[in-house]
Amino acid sequence: MTLRPGSQASLRAANVRRVLAAVRAHGVLSQAEIARLTGLSPASVSNIVHQLADSNAVELSPGIRGGRRAQEVRVRSDDGLVVGLDFGHRHIRVAVADLRFAVRAERRHECDVGASAVSALASAEKLVDELLDQIGERRCSVRAVGMGLPAPMGPNGGTVAAWPILPGWETIDPARDLAERLETPVFADNDANLGARGELYFGAGRGVADLAYIKAATGLGAGLVVDGCVYRGFAGSAGEIGHLTIDEMGPVCSCGNRGCLETMVGAPYLLELIRHSHPELRTVDELVSRALEGDGGCRRVIADAGRHIGFVAANLCNVVNPERVVVGGDLAAAGDLLLEPLRAAMPRYAVCSVASTPVVAALTGERAEVLGALVLAVEEFRRRNETPVHDTLAGAAPA
Repeated sequence: MTLRPGSQASLRAANVRRVLAAVRAHGVLSQAEIARLTGLSPASVSNIVHQLADSNAVELSPGIRGGRRAQEVRVRSDDGLVVGLDFGHRHIRVAVADLRFAVRAERRHECDVGASAVSALASAEKLVDELLDQIGERRCSVRAVGMGLPAPMGPNGGTVAAWPILPGWETIDPARDLAERLETPVFADNDANLGARGELYFGAGRGVADLAYIKAATGLGAGLVVDGCVYRGFAGSAGEIGHLTIDEMGPVCSCGNRGCLETMVGAPYLLELIRHSHPELRTVDELVSRALEGDGGCRRVIADAGRHIGFVAANLCNVVNPERVVVGGDLAAAGDLLLEPLRAAMPRYAVCSVASTPVVAALTGERAEVLGALVLAVEEFRRRNETPVHDTLAGAAPA
């Protein structure tokens, strides 16, 4: 169900997330304690709690609070597992969790994802089986799998919508093919959208209904959250800020246009900028580490990248007007070396009403996308089991 921004239904969905977040964070609470923690009225809390109990999202039991009888609320224990898969350009990260986001096992595997879809999917299948074996579980216990790819996905999360970004994946439906391998439902989205989900539920986006998540890594992308829901756009390509033109006479991009943001701040471009003075640097992680150690050249490259991203972030805020901008990806590890120039660009390019939009670093780090994949898996599992997504998910910290 699509919730209209500003509607009573969207407000109620946000309140439900606040209630569930409080209960998950504290384990067990009385309704009075939930009201104090969330700021909601006791009557609203009572209505939400009983709705969640009716949908089997929480369980109620008698207890004692302050010497008085009280009804205790705890999230219902669900059977089964979900799997999250984050396919980067050079890695696969997989996590296995229960339906309350307690991560049971997690691993990162280095590989060239773009070289061969078949090989990457085979590696993912092997990683899932290895982690399930590690925790003594089998495939039959997995209820759903969420997966993310560093490319736009079609409107139904099927084929890769812009295949030059991931050559070798253009002829397949990644979710369908992985589902056939794992014999489990698989749901796909692009990595920036999953990063937005990860930060919305577990990181710097908690408690925020309108969020822009910018992933700065090998490529650039944004995940947009509008009224608590990830906005994918008509064709699934919303948030492709890496392909906004910054310089009409700039370098040719993989998408076929010239001077895209990605040609100025993507990892290959940054490493090429520093190659002559620092030929030993091979990765963005190394670039960031040297910058944090005080290397002037590396600091300059990162600061320039921050200004370029700030130009686009400011214009994104002009159009979407998020409550907060969260920056993740490999480059975000530079912290204020990246964020301060980015923030400084906001007043220059944004209209007055959005120029002060907070810009913060992602709190989930390199795990944002895999945690978002877990959220996607639970969302789809709940939806297919007729439990409303907004009544069963909230921002709880994963184990």
